Amino acid sequence: MKEQFKTSIGGQALFEGVMMRGPDKSAMAVRVPGGEIDMQEWRTKNPRAWYRKTPFVRGIFNMGSSLAVGMSCLTKSMEKSGIGEDEEPTRFELWLSEKLGKNVYSVISGLALVLGGAIAIGLFVFLPTFIAGGIRLLTGAGDTGVWRSLIEGVLKIVIFLIYLALISKIADIKRFFAYHGAEHKTISCYESGLPLTVENARAQSRYHPRCGTSFLLIVLVVSILVFSVIGIEGALVRSLVKLAMLPVVIGIAYEFIKFTGRYRNPVTRFLSAPGLWFQRLTTSEPDDSMIEVAIEAMKPCIPEVKGDDEW
Repeated sequence: MKEQFKTSIGGQALFEGVMMRGPDKSAMAVRVPGGEIDMQEWRTKNPRAWYRKTPFVRGIFNMGSSLAVGMSCLTKSMEKSGIGEDEEPTRFELWLSEKLGKNVYSVISGLALVLGGAIAIGLFVFLPTFIAGGIRLLTGAGDTGVWRSLIEGVLKIVIFLIYLALISKIADIKRFFAYHGAEHKTISCYESGLPLTVENARAQSRYHPRCGTSFLLIVLVVSILVFSVIGIEGALVRSLVKLAMLPVVIGIAYEFIKFTGRYRNPVTRFLSAPGLWFQRLTTSEPDDSMIEVAIEAMKPCIPEVKGDDEW
């Protein structure tokens, strides 16, 4: 059986849309209130720079770039799709619009990125460390770094599951997860060598081994192993050291998903299985209109030279 082509083109769900990033070009497609698909394309910056190719280093830079571009596209998609327009603006929003004018969305995007990062660090770095420290004091358990790191890792996964369960109840997030499924189906359709049509994409799986959800789970698991070597007991200092080591964790996790995404055999399927299971929470079956949007976002990202986007 011929091995399926694996592309480096990756995507992200947006509000009423999808963003795709290729080796040379990126694009976002958003369904606007009138029903049309609004398209925006741009060149990928420094696609062949050394820091995008060097093992362990590339994961840190690629994640940073993905976060920045992703937040910008999310903000733009909210504006284009009209989400929140029916709601009365708050005094703070009115003040920002008055002071910043057209720059208001850029400022909001920056603030959201900073706030989101702070919340993520608080939930997945500081909170598990303090809770694990409290458990150790109350029970006398966890005298070794490995044991304490295991407790912290389990807490991170539990917090992550609770977080996903809570946000999945929001109507806009449900549609967001459906666009996530459309993104995966479109990429799988392309990797299968089929024409990019709604019918072909609809038949594909909504789960994909190189998904960001799988990457986040791998980061949590790798952090258990890496942070087990930290022998510091103070919760605050321990949290700060873990924060400083986060780039190391990201670099290792990226190489792991690079490996499991490149090869399909019983070992890599076993290693990828937990990440695919997690995608049951972050994806849902899209309708045809969502798949159509994902296909439009995908088309500009396909390189002119066949194979230039090989994973």
